[in-house]
Amino acid sequence: MTQKDMILNWLQKGKTITPMEALEKFGCFRLAARIHNLRESGHNIVATDYETPSGKRVARYSLKAVV
Repeated sequence: MTQKDMILNWLQKGKTITPMEALEKFGCFRLAARIHNLRESGHNIVATDYETPSGKRVARYSLKAVV
């Protein structure tokens, strides 16, 4: 299973993901690139700002449900 597949599966479970979580869970150093690939494949992924406990601002990605 590719990183792209693992991240999509994670998001389809209703979970969100940040770059640090992607690195820890899937060994993915370039989450933004995998999100870009998923969006090109037609998945509606949204990013929201998230502040880490250390105060750094990063993107938190989620899969938006199609209504």
